[in-house]
Amino acid sequence: MLDPSSSEEESDELLEEERRDVLVAAGGGSPRSLPPPPRDSRGREAGAARAASPSPSVLSEGREEQERLQREEREKRLRLQLYVFIARCIAHPFNARQPTDMARRQQKLNKQQLQVLKERFQAFLNGETQIVADEAFCNAVRSYYEVFLKSDRVARMVHSGGCSASDFRDVFKKNIEKRVRSLPEIDGLSKETVLSSWLAKYDAIYRGEEDFCKQPNRMAISAVSELILSKEQLYEMFQQILGIKKLEHQLIYNACQLDNGDEQAAQIRRELDGRLQLAEQMARERKFPKFVAREMENMYIEELRSSVNLLMANLESLPVSKGGPEFKLQKLKRSQNSAFLDIGDENEVQLSKSDVVLSFTLEIVIMEVQGLKSVAPNRIVYCTMEVEGGEKLQTDQAEASRPQWGTQGDFTTTHPRPVVKVKLFTESTGVLALEDKELGRVVLYPTSNSPKSPDLHKMIVPKNSQDSDLKIKLAVRMDKPPHMKHCGYLYALGQKVWKRWKKRYFVLVQVSQYTFAMCSYREKKSEPQELMQLEGYTVDYTAPHTGLQGGRMFFNAVKEGDTVIFASDDEQDRILWVQAMYRATGQSYKPVPASQAQKMNLKGGNANTDISPLYTDRGQKHGMDEFISANPCKFDHASLFRLLQRQTLDHRLNDSYSCLGWFSPGQVFVLDEYCARYGVRGCHRHLCYLDELIEYSENGSVIDPTLLHYSFAFCASHVHGNRPDGIGTVSVEEKERFEEIKDRLSSLLENQISHFRYCFPFGRPEGALKATLSLLERVLMKDIATPIPAEEVKKVVRKCLEKAALINYTRLTEYAKIEATAEKDSETMNQATPARKLEEVLHLAELCIEVLQQNEEHHSEAFAWWPELLAEHAEKFLSLYSVDMDSALQAQPQDSWDSFPLFQLLNNALRNDTLLCNGKFHKHLQEIFVPMVVRYIDLMESSIAQSIHRGLEQESWQPVNNGSATSEDLFWKLDALQMFVFDLHWPEPEFAHHLEQRLKLMATDMIEACVKRTRIAFEVKLQKINKSTDLRIPSSLCTMFNVLVDAKKQTAKLCILEAGQEFASQWQQYHSKIDDLIEETVKEIISLLVSKVVSVLEGVLSKLSRYDEGTFFSSLVSFTVKAAAKYVDVPKPGMDLADTYIMFVRQNQDILREKVNEEMYIEKLFDQWYSNSMKVICMWLADRLDVQLHIYQLKTLIKIVKKTYRDFRLQGVLEGTLNSKTYDTVHSRLTVEEATVSVTDAGGLQGITMKDSDEEEG
Repeated sequence: MLDPSSSEEESDELLEEERRDVLVAAGGGSPRSLPPPPRDSRGREAGAARAASPSPSVLSEGREEQERLQREEREKRLRLQLYVFIARCIAHPFNARQPTDMARRQQKLNKQQLQVLKERFQAFLNGETQIVADEAFCNAVRSYYEVFLKSDRVARMVHSGGCSASDFRDVFKKNIEKRVRSLPEIDGLSKETVLSSWLAKYDAIYRGEEDFCKQPNRMAISAVSELILSKEQLYEMFQQILGIKKLEHQLIYNACQLDNGDEQAAQIRRELDGRLQLAEQMARERKFPKFVAREMENMYIEELRSSVNLLMANLESLPVSKGGPEFKLQKLKRSQNSAFLDIGDENEVQLSKSDVVLSFTLEIVIMEVQGLKSVAPNRIVYCTMEVEGGEKLQTDQAEASRPQWGTQGDFTTTHPRPVVKVKLFTESTGVLALEDKELGRVVLYPTSNSPKSPDLHKMIVPKNSQDSDLKIKLAVRMDKPPHMKHCGYLYALGQKVWKRWKKRYFVLVQVSQYTFAMCSYREKKSEPQELMQLEGYTVDYTAPHTGLQGGRMFFNAVKEGDTVIFASDDEQDRILWVQAMYRATGQSYKPVPASQAQKMNLKGGNANTDISPLYTDRGQKHGMDEFISANPCKFDHASLFRLLQRQTLDHRLNDSYSCLGWFSPGQVFVLDEYCARYGVRGCHRHLCYLDELIEYSENGSVIDPTLLHYSFAFCASHVHGNRPDGIGTVSVEEKERFEEIKDRLSSLLENQISHFRYCFPFGRPEGALKATLSLLERVLMKDIATPIPAEEVKKVVRKCLEKAALINYTRLTEYAKIEATAEKDSETMNQATPARKLEEVLHLAELCIEVLQQNEEHHSEAFAWWPELLAEHAEKFLSLYSVDMDSALQAQPQDSWDSFPLFQLLNNALRNDTLLCNGKFHKHLQEIFVPMVVRYIDLMESSIAQSIHRGLEQESWQPVNNGSATSEDLFWKLDALQMFVFDLHWPEPEFAHHLEQRLKLMATDMIEACVKRTRIAFEVKLQKINKSTDLRIPSSLCTMFNVLVDAKKQTAKLCILEAGQEFASQWQQYHSKIDDLIEETVKEIISLLVSKVVSVLEGVLSKLSRYDEGTFFSSLVSFTVKAAAKYVDVPKPGMDLADTYIMFVRQNQDILREKVNEEMYIEKLFDQWYSNSMKVICMWLADRLDVQLHIYQLKTLIKIVKKTYRDFRLQGVLEGTLNSKTYDTVHSRLTVEEATVSVTDAGGLQGITMKDSDEEEG
């Protein structure tokens, strides 16, 4: 928005100077104009005459006060005179109509309403309203409140009067449409329904709880005021515009007879005649305005003539009555083709008697009959009524005792002097009577001036009737047709008509707007006996003619070669006749009765005063007669109209509507009528309009560029000779003013485009920026026919957008408090810590992105012709930001990574913009952060490698999540580093691919090192474990196992590279190495673990070897048991060894099942464990093929084999592995041994058999 270029005092002075110019221009053109302002010399003389003046300062103050009072008086008088002209335009328009196709203007929002609106939305966000809403709607409202409602640009636009409620609603609607489109689809709920619901909730928040009842009333009032206005409303509007008091309006209204259409039409005819005379005078004296070409002078006269003739035709086309259309068409044709001042020529079309035939409506109301005595009271009586030459009507029947009716009869006639007959009848009782008996009659001769009230009339009765005093009470009302302007009895004497002095009945008939006739009628005649066409006549009061008998008050109508003398019986009738004929003749001279003229001369007044005697004294008393009687043709209406349009525009911009400079329909109507009636040139009108609109726009008001475009196009067409309104002449003043306004308008438009974020905030008013660009293209055109090259327009717009970038960034930094203007703030900024600088530049980046997004959302459509210009503007804007960004980044300490969020923020915004992605600023941003990213990855790689080395050295191998503390930390760091680089979304593909490749290779190397170190640690730990049945696999080994399992999973995530086919094949070979390494390592540790647990079984079998036949231990045990059995009951060897081993197997199975995370590896381990165990047992039995097993050995082996088979089957070992050949061999041997023992010692096995085992398993 443009800053005001001057203070209020300066603008007031400018307005005062313009008003003074109008006063001087208006005063220079009329002998009745307002007195000029006092000259300085006169003031000095007055000051010199006061020798006793206290001091020069007191004298100066007194003179200034006197000048101020005089200036205010002149302005007041000028406004009164202007209001007289406007009132006449409103009272009797004949050129313009109130437009009905103008766009409805919305009520504007003021600062108080904006504050209330903010409070209502804040209350909703605080949960203080009863409106139920979901989180998505609340987020939308919060964004709308923070970004839009709290914006200083919106507050500035509201202050300038350019915002309405619909603007606020449209912005919210546009905002939520984007949000709703991004929401996921919901079955059964369309997004249109969501939009409608959200808008309804917005309306509820906007209105508030207290305005539900008030709103409809306000809307009704606004709807009326923006539509068609009545004359009373127009009068009131322009009283407010010009500061006219109600009393002054009433005096003007009455004195000008604004309610009298005939008087107003006569005033128009006099004005048009005066304009024709002035044009003729100008043509004779050759006093023309200065035109751009000399041949335009004659053209100018023709334009004046044609414009007046057009006004005459418009006036002539106004309907006077329903009659006489044929003559009206003839008259209209003659007026359009007539030469100058041809009204009243002898060769004009003459009226015939049939052209002035009138049509009257008569209403006859019969009330009652009085004095009826000749008829019995019970006899039936009735009345008939007729207009001679017409039909006859009859009343209802009534008894003679009460002859009352109240019946109305309606008649039409073409007789100005009709004969009305009313008769009273009684029904005849005789058998042979053919007609009813007439009791009395009355004959009346009504006219349009006859009394309308009921009256008693004496009836004429038959001879020898007893009803000598028979009277009838009736009323006869004869209307006055619209085109009958006056009627009555006059004495007349003329040279061509009415050649005998006698009393006749005259009617003044208006055939059309310019054709009047004085007609004399006889009784019962439709056509006049004689008529006189009044064109060219001048009516005036005259002294009595002593030689004429009859008539007291005289007046005449004079024309070249003819004089008609009239006389009436009283003064009032004469005044009314002269007034009516004065309006009809169209003469400029205003007749004044001799008595009034003498009074005016005695008072020193002007005899040429208003003719209305009823209001003359009041008008003179209040000083209105000067304004009413002033000749409009002697005023400078161009200057007056400029003042009128300025005052009207000021009133319009300060009313309650967001008009954007557009006038209301009523104001357009009055201004159009004024220009047409008083000859204001269209170019002058639009130049003044442009001048005012540009001035308001420069001072911060919101003006619709479409309106500027319309007026500028009109003026451009006129100046370049395209005749938009039929005017082909171009004055030097118009051309100079047009060039001046063109320069001003060009500067204004360029300034608005440079401030587009502030002149058109959030794209409001809708389409205004696009219209501004279109208008700029029109202004840059050299003439109206030659289009300007697109590159020139583009060049100007580019220059404006370069300025806009600087303006937007400057204001943004002021808002963000990054750049301080004061020296103290600058020192504070320089002393700020690096972290504070980075925080501020990050906040500024958010604001910059928001600005660019708003430009794209609200203004990109306007710049759709030049999208690259908007991109250049954004680059320029970001280049200004890069200065602050570079400064803040340079202040950061080395190896500080706090600036990466800044890159992510900017890069995420730029990479999604097709015009800004990899643009100048984007590449600069990448150049700054490439070394930082590489350095960060180098340091992270070193840090991770060190953490692996130190962590595994100090690792306790306690389980943490899916592995150990070191492995979890390793994998988290690798994943976090890769996610960090991924979140950077590096825009340059080659470097992004390089980063991805490097991180994948780094992850592969780190995981490989971790796997190898874990393998070594596993083997060392396993070697420290004993081989007895007390062995329980420690959790540390399970943790190591899990580390390898987790490494296998993380490899798929951290080491797989998404790249092209060419590199993928190479990477696949490298990636398979780490997979193979992990698989081999897992196999090795499974083998090591199985070897360890199988060694426990070997220890058990070695204990059983002691019972082999032929060994010393076996013989000793057998002898000792037999010897002892003679004396005591010696228990046989138990199953402790088998139970201990079985418990060892089961507990370690449970440990592995519980603490190892990968089922597949557990199954492999169990398969290998079972297979190796069976192999060891099989080999042990194979070594004793030739030896019978000891009973203890057999029992222990049967239980071990049986339980081992069962336990591993429960752990999921497959049948093929369980029932291997090794197991079958072991099973067969034990079965044979069992059979042998059962033959020799049936109770030796104590129920432990392979058969039992088979049954259990079966």
